[in-house]
Amino acid sequence: MDTPQARQLLREMFQAAIHAAQPARTLAAHLPPPPPSPGRTIVIGAGKASAAMARALEDAWPHPLEGLVVTRYGYAVECARIEIVEAAHPVPDAAGFHAAQRMLERVSGLTEDDLVICLISGGGSALLPLPLAGMSLADKQAVNQSLLKSGATITEMNTVRRHLSAIKGGRLAAACHPARVCNLLLSDVPGDDPIDIASGPTVPDPTTRADALAIVRRYGIDVPTHVLAVLDSDASESIKPGDARLPPIDTTLIATPRLALEAAAAVARRAGLRAYLLGDAIEGEARDVGKVMGGLALEVARHGQPFTAPCVLLSGGETTVTVRGNGRGGRNVEYLLSLALTLRGEPGVHAIAGDTDGVDGQEEIAGALAGPDTLARAWQLGIRPQDALAANDGHGFFEALGDAVVTGPTLTNVNDFRAILIAR
Repeated sequence: MDTPQARQLLREMFQAAIHAAQPARTLAAHLPPPPPSPGRTIVIGAGKASAAMARALEDAWPHPLEGLVVTRYGYAVECARIEIVEAAHPVPDAAGFHAAQRMLERVSGLTEDDLVICLISGGGSALLPLPLAGMSLADKQAVNQSLLKSGATITEMNTVRRHLSAIKGGRLAAACHPARVCNLLLSDVPGDDPIDIASGPTVPDPTTRADALAIVRRYGIDVPTHVLAVLDSDASESIKPGDARLPPIDTTLIATPRLALEAAAAVARRAGLRAYLLGDAIEGEARDVGKVMGGLALEVARHGQPFTAPCVLLSGGETTVTVRGNGRGGRNVEYLLSLALTLRGEPGVHAIAGDTDGVDGQEEIAGALAGPDTLARAWQLGIRPQDALAANDGHGFFEALGDAVVTGPTLTNVNDFRAILIAR
């Protein structure tokens, strides 16, 4: 298999992963029964895929409904009955702040006859930035920036976010009481735990403010003194399982990272390649994961262990980047650059890494491709790959080579996608 064929196949696998997780394909099968008369159906939601989820719901729901959903700028989908608001991600803004306030107002004063359908996907945490009393939106923005640079896992970041929020950690669910709540979730987190999807606004939270404080201290996260005081107060405690303030809640995952990986594996098998799923919940420093995956690929290519080439190694999850340089980061391109450095131009080994939402880090770039000639082409351009990695400049590196993968808004979000194609 030559380089153009390998790159095309990797792109097809990535597109298959994105297509498999489209709300239009997965949501309708999980709809709840309508509420009894005179109950109303209220739709709320947040996330990069939430507007597409709202459209899929409208298309499949013949009964009356109304609602409000907030999504990332550029990810809106036209809906007839559900209001779509756009806001900033990953650093929140005033549009998200006001949308969160309005969402709480939408679900106030409901009855036992009412139904609330919650459409939640990854990215919803930044899109619902409603701080607790004693904090400002600027405080939330500053803490979020520090979390993104800290190297904390997504689970750890969301634990802190839940305990500084007036809407997350089950608080939005409590506001819906006594109406019935149906959560339809599109998972972008390792392990698919609902509490970590958008920081769990409509599910109870078993973690505590003590857990959040421990994470802040563990990573030396820069948090203003008055914010620490809020975090150390009873007001920051989230809604726990069994809390009497919670309404009846039913939660369903409509798409997961594994679903996307299995779709990509099917593409590989149709091309005559064996496909191996190494895990859909891989975490850790992106550059470290790149080294490990690179070492595994070398073992397969050179020794036929533990798999025999030709084959494809697939993985997902959410790595982290501890930002030390001033480059244009992104965890997928950081992983891929580290992988390329480990492979050192190994013949017949090609790779792709990208975020299924189309945005790696804060760039409108999904990810990139790498192959046996990646390092050589960089050196010819006078680019030192090791320096790019040290500067956290994966996007700058792969853009210079013309190897960036740009999808535009994908309207879904099932976390990172990684594939290594070993052709010999």
